[in-house]
Amino acid sequence: MNAEDKNTPSADDLENHSDQPTTSSPEEKLKLLEEKLVEAEAQVLYVKAEGENIRKRSVEDIDKARKFALERFSGELLSVKDSLDAALAVENANLESYKNGVELTQKQLINVFEKFGINEINALGEKFDPNQHQAISMVESEEEPNKILTVLQKGYLLNERVIRPALVTVSKTKNA
Repeated sequence: MNAEDKNTPSADDLENHSDQPTTSSPEEKLKLLEEKLVEAEAQVLYVKAEGENIRKRSVEDIDKARKFALERFSGELLSVKDSLDAALAVENANLESYKNGVELTQKQLINVFEKFGINEINALGEKFDPNQHQAISMVESEEEPNKILTVLQKGYLLNERVIRPALVTVSKTKNA
């Protein structure tokens, strides 16, 4: 035999060699299986505890998200309220200065709405859509039926979802 043959295991060596110590008696096999069972039970408990921790963290994250979802929006609205408060605090204001102040405040509010995906429903002259409009009355008109003639209260969408329908009057055909 050369030196290489001494370092290479034979087929008999591989057959008799395993990662587990060889056990000769049923008691030793039983003890080994009991140890494996205890180890497996510990792993199951660990996985179960980890799953419960993930569930609890998720519930907490959802609760925080719900609680603070309006924080940015509220912060933006505070500047609009500050403008209104400043307008009311002016002692010697005239009608023109109030009008200018209200217009500036309205622009601030429109900017806040745009930042957060709030859009007006432009209903005037449109065909009545029950998903976006609420008809308050119908008026006989020369216009085509179901055309919006007046908007009593603007409607609004939040990210393309109606949060308030527009209150409208709708045309109907004249009775002959």
